[in-house]
Amino acid sequence: LSHPTVAERTRLRTSSHVWKYGDRLYKLAHQYYGDVRYWWVIAWYNGFPTEAEIATGDLLEVPLDISEALLVLGA
Repeated sequence: LSHPTVAERTRLRTSSHVWKYGDRLYKLAHQYYGDVRYWWVIAWYNGFPTEAEIATGDLLEVPLDISEALLVLGA
């Protein structure tokens, strides 16, 4: 796996999400992809290894197309 380059990031459509109390990566994965197993895509894309690293108010970018995101991440 690799972190997306700036050029790769500009090709992916994303949705912004402000992290709030009670948020979980698996919940976001279910909301955006319909599958909780892709929580790690959101974490990896944003450079957060775990939810413990995300603070209330942090802005996360969620790639909207899971297939494209997986290609960019090398998965």
